[in-house]
Amino acid sequence: MAFSRLARLGALALAAASYFAIAASAAPAPGADGIGDPYFPQLGNGGFDALHYDLSVAYDPDTDRLDGVTTLTARATQNLSAFDLDLQQLTVTKVEVGGRPAQFTRTGDELVVTPRTALPKGGEFKVTVTYSGIPEPLNGPIVFGSDYGWMKTDDGVFVAAEPNAASTWFPSSDHPSDKATYDIHVKAPQGLTAVSNGRLVSTYDKGGSTYAHWRETKPMATYLVTATIGKFDVQAGKTPSGIPIYVAIDPTLVNSNAVDVYGVTAAATDYWSQVFGPYPFEETGAIVDNMPEAGFSLEVQTKPVYSAVRSEATIVHELAHQWFGDSVSVRQWKDIWLNEGFATYAQWLWAEHRGTGTAHDLFLAGYNSRPADSTFWQTEVADPQRDTMFASAVYQRGAMTLQALRERIGDTAFFELLPAWTRFHRYGNGDTAQFIALAEKISGQRLDDLFDKWIYTTGKPTL
Repeated sequence: MAFSRLARLGALALAAASYFAIAASAAPAPGADGIGDPYFPQLGNGGFDALHYDLSVAYDPDTDRLDGVTTLTARATQNLSAFDLDLQQLTVTKVEVGGRPAQFTRTGDELVVTPRTALPKGGEFKVTVTYSGIPEPLNGPIVFGSDYGWMKTDDGVFVAAEPNAASTWFPSSDHPSDKATYDIHVKAPQGLTAVSNGRLVSTYDKGGSTYAHWRETKPMATYLVTATIGKFDVQAGKTPSGIPIYVAIDPTLVNSNAVDVYGVTAAATDYWSQVFGPYPFEETGAIVDNMPEAGFSLEVQTKPVYSAVRSEATIVHELAHQWFGDSVSVRQWKDIWLNEGFATYAQWLWAEHRGTGTAHDLFLAGYNSRPADSTFWQTEVADPQRDTMFASAVYQRGAMTLQALRERIGDTAFFELLPAWTRFHRYGNGDTAQFIALAEKISGQRLDDLFDKWIYTTGKPTL
């Protein structure tokens, strides 16, 4: 009897200890101020999963002032006493959680929100942020030495935010691992056109202003969101296969060269749908603005933005990103070759399709044109580092890796692999290890040596 009683007491003590341990682990706590990406440790936020953004922005090009209200619907992934949003530069005047005023503070580029009551794990909540100011673009070595983000033009604004500038114009969980759907409402002076992601829901003029409502129903990374405003000639219709298309071109650029932006966009969208799998979004298109200060284009979801009329090769590159980068986004920024290497390789596939060259010959031309002591071969493609994440090696050596893979496993397996990758990770994220594992599964080969040589080490590989 005594032994049994002691045993029962011991069991009760263990149960009590377990209860208090569980209670302690379930106690509300602040979410992390970033997801811990090695390149941008404070981008993104812990403690919740972004589900949907409702953005309302009013922009005055004369003063460059932005007034915004962003409502984020999210799901708590822990019991939350507080959480962060990424927001740079702009002034916050009010924050509400669940329709009730919430306390907030600013710490660097972090907006720290403390709701009146803790948010339970698994529950959905809405946070609404009212803010204003003059957005400033970011600059530095990351994006080819160019400004990027919210960039003022002669008649409006050009918005291209990769990799970390979405939070210069709306509060967000600003990392591609936390994708969400969007409603985007833009108010601009009458006579201007506001172009954004997805499909145009409505547009109307009132009181000297133009109002546009765009909706993207497929998950989207924050850096792919745009609210480009200006004078545009718009052509809308359908591609030959029936995909809706919307192309907006600054009228000062319409006759600037012989590239048929609408025609190339339609043809490339349809062709990539055959090679990479079904087109993942509701609309394709382009935004072509006159923005000479931005020496780049960006694969904005559903409507790549071009800072001038670009070449056919650039257009097919940005459209390939709709699969590689937009639908399947990187899990961390070090995996950026999965975006840029694939889109560059798509240019080689387009040359094959058009009969102007072969991927093999383009591979050899790039390989042979760079001596072994070239700095090109000193970038580790699988982890290129933050300030060189858009180095030419990420693009070109990434494409070379895919050609080397194609020649190793053969065309049948290779052209099974590409749509399989986009299918398995559709609307989600992927990383290099997952791509290698899929390539090995489909080919039935061990490929460690190939990827070690081409993306995990520096130096010019031997052929």
